[in-house]
Amino acid sequence: MNRLLKIALSLFCIAAVFVSCDKKQYQPKPKSYFRIDFPEKEYVKLDSMRYYSFEYPVYSTITPDYFSPQERDWVNVEFPSHKATIHLSYKTVDNNLEEYLEDSYYMMTKHLSRAIGIKDSLINNKENNVYGLIYFLEGEGVASPLQFYLTDSTSHFMRGSLYFNVKTNNDSVAPVINFITDDIRHLIETLEWK
Repeated sequence: MNRLLKIALSLFCIAAVFVSCDKKQYQPKPKSYFRIDFPEKEYVKLDSMRYYSFEYPVYSTITPDYFSPQERDWVNVEFPSHKATIHLSYKTVDNNLEEYLEDSYYMMTKHLSRAIGIKDSLINNKENNVYGLIYFLEGEGVASPLQFYLTDSTSHFMRGSLYFNVKTNNDSVAPVINFITDDIRHLIETLEWK
């Protein structure tokens, strides 16, 4: 009987193994993105430029434009933690505002081949004599999702564009774009011509 019990127990274990095995279908996990932590909004004034001043975030750095070292009034607002940069170029206006506006429009249209839509927003700050336009370029693979120009119409012209230093999926960096857009709006609201 002892032997019969061992055989029965062995058959039971083998049957349990076969019954417990189920042919489940493999389910891939959905695509996900890293959580992005944002710092508190806090600003400091950049007052060292010849023709303009503005407030920029304390979690960014101001650097000269590496690609145009001869242009003393061109700066970059870099966001190292988000691998993003706002490139700012400045020109004095001398009866050539139309030329600068056309250049700005041309630079924006270079991104239209990847954009699925463009929204614009008018800037009209009479208190600081700052006028302009912001372009929001939507679409996967748009290199610069936000561009703008600012002017007083007589003496000053500034152009800005937001770029990421990595290949981006605009859906995944949308929170970063929105976060930096708020900083750009603050920069525009605090811009003062000298």
